[in-house]
Amino acid sequence: MKIIPAIDIIDGKCVRLSKGDYSTLKIYNENPVEVAKAFEDHGIKNLHLVDLDGAKSKHIVNQKVLETIARETDLKIDFGGGLKTKQDIEIAFDSGASQITIGSIAVQDREFCFDLVKQFGSEKITLGADCENRKIKTSGWLENSNLDVIDFILQYQEKGVQNVICTDISKDGMLEGPSSNLYQEILNNTSIQLTASGGISCMEDLYKMKEIGCSGTIVGKAIYEGRINLNELQKFMEV
Repeated sequence: MKIIPAIDIIDGKCVRLSKGDYSTLKIYNENPVEVAKAFEDHGIKNLHLVDLDGAKSKHIVNQKVLETIARETDLKIDFGGGLKTKQDIEIAFDSGASQITIGSIAVQDREFCFDLVKQFGSEKITLGADCENRKIKTSGWLENSNLDVIDFILQYQEKGVQNVICTDISKDGMLEGPSSNLYQEILNNTSIQLTASGGISCMEDLYKMKEIGCSGTIVGKAIYEGRINLNELQKFMEV
């Protein structure tokens, strides 16, 4: 199982929110590149980089951070946040993203996203299935929809999408453990590669995600708050 640290960016700084609420913003480091290099120094290969300014403003904003991390590390970067147009997506790839995550636009313009999968290939397009009470939310989690998370995933699976990041918004940034039952249900009802996101609080949570069959798990606040240290993650990956 891949361990994928998250770096969320606002104003070029490494931050975390709780349940996606911008009023809970906490700055952890003024220099995201420094954070990314520390991950790489401990054997991390993948990074989930989220442009929170982009998610809110509905267009890419922090591509310079992406560009610098891609230039100064060998991390495989999955980039998301504000990718609404072909131009934004091309900027992300040109700036060094290995993959992009489509979230809001996957709800709002499915045909556009189906075409993206055809154009760039399923290995480069990750579906972001961010939900609360099983319902998909969009626009930096500020807007609701009536889409059930499994129905949403299945629609994209049929179009060739293989990689899905599912975030249970009620768990995100809360350090209360992940939505194991939801992830198990998704794995039981789809054939996608699932990356779990939200709520990871300790190493035990990671072992649980591995046990149920997740292909990856995103870890954010637990690292920044010292609940999980990078040496522990390195040992987990070496097993």
